[in-house]
Amino acid sequence: MSTIIISFYLIFILIHTHLSFSTNQLNSSSCKKGNPIDECWRCDPNWETNRKHLADCSFGFGRNAIGGRDGQFYTVTDSNNDNPLNPIEGTLRYAVIQDDPLWIIFQQDMTIQLKEELVMNSYKTIDGRGYNIEISNGPCVTIWNVTNVIIHGIYIHNCLPAGNSLVRDSTTHYGMRGVSDGDGISIFKSRDIWIDHCTLARCYDGLIDAIFGSTAITISNNYMLDHNEVMLMGHSDEFVEDKRMQATIAFNYFGEGLVQRMPRCRHGYFHIMNNVYVGWKSYAIGGSANPTINSQGNIFIASDDDSLKEVTKRESPLGYEDWKNWNWRSEGDMMVNGAFFTPSGQKSSDKYVKASSMVAQPASSIAKMIQQAGVLDCQIGKSC
Repeated sequence: MSTIIISFYLIFILIHTHLSFSTNQLNSSSCKKGNPIDECWRCDPNWETNRKHLADCSFGFGRNAIGGRDGQFYTVTDSNNDNPLNPIEGTLRYAVIQDDPLWIIFQQDMTIQLKEELVMNSYKTIDGRGYNIEISNGPCVTIWNVTNVIIHGIYIHNCLPAGNSLVRDSTTHYGMRGVSDGDGISIFKSRDIWIDHCTLARCYDGLIDAIFGSTAITISNNYMLDHNEVMLMGHSDEFVEDKRMQATIAFNYFGEGLVQRMPRCRHGYFHIMNNVYVGWKSYAIGGSANPTINSQGNIFIASDDDSLKEVTKRESPLGYEDWKNWNWRSEGDMMVNGAFFTPSGQKSSDKYVKASSMVAQPASSIAKMIQQAGVLDCQIGKSC
C-alpha cells in the first residue's frame, strides 16, 4: 500500500474514532512531531514555571507577538463579577485593560460570561494552560486598535452580540461601544496577534474575524467546529487598507459542522499551511478583491455530497475574467474523497516569497499534529 493511501487511512481513523481534540496531551518522548510551535515549549515539564517562553515560540506573520512577556503575571481569581465600565480587581476584564504588559493566568477552572465585549489593551497574554477556561454565552473577545496580544488555551463558544453601552478599554479611557457582531475573537485595526491552541464553536457571527487593516497575525493549533462563517479576513472589497494584511493559518483542525470561510480573504496575503479540513458544507477557502492565497501541505477531506467537492470559492462580479489573475496556488496539498482546489494566477514561487521563512510539512505527516489541536490538557509537573 502506498504512503499516500496509508496516510488517507490514518486521517480517517483520527477523525472518525471521535478523538477528544480538547484534552490530548503529549509526553516528553512524543512531543517531537514536526510542529515548530509545540516543539518549542511542550517538551518542558516545567512549562508552568517557564510560561513566558511561549512568547518565543510563534512563527509566521504573527511571530513578533510577545503579548505580556515583558510584564508581571496577573492571576484571575473572580469569574462572576464582570463590570464593563469599572472593572473589578481579580477579573479578566480588569487584567486586560491595564496599561502595562501582563501575562494573565487563572486560579482555577472558570466559565466566564461577559456582559459586554472584552476590549483588550496592548501587550497582554491570556494563558489558560493548567485549567479549563471558557468564555461563553455572552459577548466575547475584541482586539481593537492595539498590538502584541497572545490568546492561548481558551475555549470560546456561543458568543453573542452586545453593545450600545459604556465599556472601558484602558485604565484612562472608556467609551460608548456600538453593537458588536458576536464574534469569538474580533481583530480590528491591530497587529502582532497570535491565537494558539484555542477551541472555538457556535458563535453568532465569526469564530475569528480580522478586519480594518489588521496584519501580522498567526492563527495556529486551534480546533474549530459547529459553525457557519468561520473566519473573515478583510473588512470589505472597497476597504483597500486590508491590502497590507498578512496572516498565517497553520496546524488548525477545521472539524465537524463547519460550513464556509476557513478563511474568506480580501486583498491581503494568506499562508494557509498544514491544516486539516473535513466535510465543509459550502466551501473551505474563499475570497474576493484579489487576495494572494498560498495553500501548502493541507489535507482537504470532502464530504460524500458531489456538489461540495471544491475547496475554493471566488466572489467577483466580473467572474473568471477577473479572478483568473488572482494568485491562488495549492502546493503539496492532499485531496481526499474527490476534493479539488482551483488554482489561478501565477504559479511561480517568486509570487509567494512572503512565506519563504516558513516551511510546510508534507501533508502526509500532519495527522499527529492535528490530533493535538485545540485546548490542551496541561497538567502541572508534566509535559503538556
